[in-house]
Amino acid sequence: MGTVWIFNQNNTGFSGGVFSELGLAEQWIKENVLTGVLTEYPLNQGVFDWAVENDMHSIKPEKLAEKSQQPDFIGGFTTANQEHYHYENGARA
Repeated sequence: MGTVWIFNQNNTGFSGGVFSELGLAEQWIKENVLTGVLTEYPLNQGVFDWAVENDMHSIKPEKLAEKSQQPDFIGGFTTANQEHYHYENGARA
């Protein structure tokens, strides 16, 4: 399964760019002197499902069944296990 890189500027609710390669994303971030986080996401799979499938979460077993029935939790789920980088003024921090 492939992945994409998504850039989120600090303090915004929407993504500013989606890239197929890390290098392309970093070039764009540098050229535009951006501050935010670039995160790798699985393609064609939600992060919650990916994290459960790959044991990349810290949810206790007794809570996993409960959380898997909560749309707001699933829709906003992220994990520190996703590869990600922070940028300040276009440079990796």
